[in-house]
Amino acid sequence: MTGLNETYLVSTDWLAKHLGSPGLAIVDASWHLPATGRNGAEEFLAQHIPHAVHFDIDAIADTTTNLPHMLPDAIAFSAAVRKLGIGDGMKIVVYDSVGLFSAPRVWWTFRVFGVRDVVILDGGLPKWLAENRPVEDGPARPQSRHFTPRIDHRLIASTIDMLAASNSGAAQIVDARSVARFQGDEIEPRPGLRSGHIPRSRNLPWAELVQDGRLRPPAELEAAFAKAGVNTAKPVLTTCGSGVSASILSFALANAGHDIAPVYDGSWSEWGQASNRPVAIGPA
Repeated sequence: MTGLNETYLVSTDWLAKHLGSPGLAIVDASWHLPATGRNGAEEFLAQHIPHAVHFDIDAIADTTTNLPHMLPDAIAFSAAVRKLGIGDGMKIVVYDSVGLFSAPRVWWTFRVFGVRDVVILDGGLPKWLAENRPVEDGPARPQSRHFTPRIDHRLIASTIDMLAASNSGAAQIVDARSVARFQGDEIEPRPGLRSGHIPRSRNLPWAELVQDGRLRPPAELEAAFAKAGVNTAKPVLTTCGSGVSASILSFALANAGHDIAPVYDGSWSEWGQASNRPVAIGPA
């Protein structure tokens, strides 16, 4: 893959040259689905890119809801990232241990809270390791910095927004879950959720946008969205199971030269548990 969109992606070469630079924050965003049996925080302690800190999306979250890793409020977010040593004016490089899975969620979260200079490491930790670049172990020991949150509400889609889009079609809803989950052929992994999808949604499984842990080139991203019946020139809202892989869709659209699509934070974890919200089954 060549020609990285440097607004959103940086290479391992670039990061290696800038390790230890003042004003650079490296964030390990590794998170795994419960069924994998993996733990991002434990893996961080075993090995991580030098100077990195671990961003736990389950801990830096709204703890007043039963929904998984929902966005925290501005005060809680600011307090958490200050402790991680991330402050105003820093360039943030996010990566994960899969290559490209949970990093876009943390990228989107920083964008929501007003950070503009935040990028993802192309290929993530797997590419870094494959190139025999340095790693370290143990806990991070960052120095606290001042962080000022400035929430960009345009990047967050609410249930009301999703209902409006489902009813009117004014914005396209794109679901990043697997075909089987989207069509209602599989029982949802989280208890108490109905199967199916938001009516009028399109389905684009996130894995179709990634190859060998790296985001596909812009032309291939455009083709994938078109195949799913999505007109990338028109407004898009993204959704998934719990707001993680929906962020991959949003990140892909940005890399293809489009606006960052709002992410439905609650996603199917919210929509699927409410009996008063319409559900469709079968293909889009």
